[in-house]
Amino acid sequence: MFDFSLSQEQLELQSMVRRFTQNEILPHIKEWDEDHHFEMSVIDKLSALGLMGVCIPEQYGGAGMDYNALAIVCSELEYGDTAYRTAVSVHTGLNSMTLLQWGTEDQKQRYLVPQAQGKKLGAFGLTEPDAGSDAGSIRTRAVRDGNSYVLNGSKLWISMANYADNILVFATVDPSLKHKGMTAFIVERSFPGVTTRPIKGKLGIHGGDTGEVILENVRVPVENRVGEEGEGFKIAMSALDNGRFTVAAGAAGLTRACLDASVKYALERKTFGKAIAHHQLVQQMIAKMEAGLQVSDLLVYRAGWLKNQGVRNTRETSLAKWVAADTAFKSATDAIEIHGANGYSNEYPVERFLRNSKALVIYEGTHEIHTIMQAEYALGFREDRPLNKMLPAWNPEV
Repeated sequence: MFDFSLSQEQLELQSMVRRFTQNEILPHIKEWDEDHHFEMSVIDKLSALGLMGVCIPEQYGGAGMDYNALAIVCSELEYGDTAYRTAVSVHTGLNSMTLLQWGTEDQKQRYLVPQAQGKKLGAFGLTEPDAGSDAGSIRTRAVRDGNSYVLNGSKLWISMANYADNILVFATVDPSLKHKGMTAFIVERSFPGVTTRPIKGKLGIHGGDTGEVILENVRVPVENRVGEEGEGFKIAMSALDNGRFTVAAGAAGLTRACLDASVKYALERKTFGKAIAHHQLVQQMIAKMEAGLQVSDLLVYRAGWLKNQGVRNTRETSLAKWVAADTAFKSATDAIEIHGANGYSNEYPVERFLRNSKALVIYEGTHEIHTIMQAEYALGFREDRPLNKMLPAWNPEV
């Protein structure tokens, strides 16, 4: 039923992004991470290669490849560093793919096309200081005023907040309605009243941009509302199906980075007269990484296959994100163990892998949220129904 073998086009894409990561990210990432520096030129180069809209149809400025092509891009970029996979996740997975699914034709022409072309950068504004996993408790308010809405509130932990041109912001038109009052808006950075500021002191992803978005009497035209009033929760959850897919793919890339670094070190490092690769407990940790990588890849490609068919995949994407993120975190922990005291130093990349891996377990639905989701599916408490607007199935003829 499933065929997860990569096509020739996908193999060529994988090779291209792998070379890109080797040449443009890996030689510099240690310095960028130490300096807490996000290198915007990397995004410009990704855009020039058509990778910021890799799975967006050509008619909307993208490369027209399938959704597993997006997984390949994310996996290879995370191998270099989480920061640059994150940029693709929020821009393509959370923002652009949501506009493809829910946007009007006018919105697609004004926002999706330049984003798919890499001329504009998109972000996603859902999380707030008092609303994370409980998205229905958002306080950002949208009040209708003639042909526009006035937005007030703030968003926190927003990746690419300080670089994005457009932010998909979720606000409530009536707090008493909880999630049924949520509504989505395209907010341009240039709109008066929009300010951003970086978040400092993060545990990991030092080379990435994370910030707060403050909205003070921001007037947003009605034509920038995505979907109808009250559809914001459905839109946000469908966006997370795409974002979680990219995180899962990235997590597989991080596990591969942990595995490669551990294999290299285990073959070089000697104790008790032989390479530590010959010690069975070291072999056990490397074997777990290998198994986890294979499982993560299979779950990611299965979710991508369902996306290609135009089938709702909330359950499968949740499982992929949960398993792949947990695997990456455990692999990074074991990689530190294999490296011993050297793993505690940033002279080796596994120290960065461990710091970065913790974020994967938290954002796009915490480990606990996905655990509950999978239990509810298994118990029959939850089921997926087709949305009124599905992400379009990939059609190579279009």
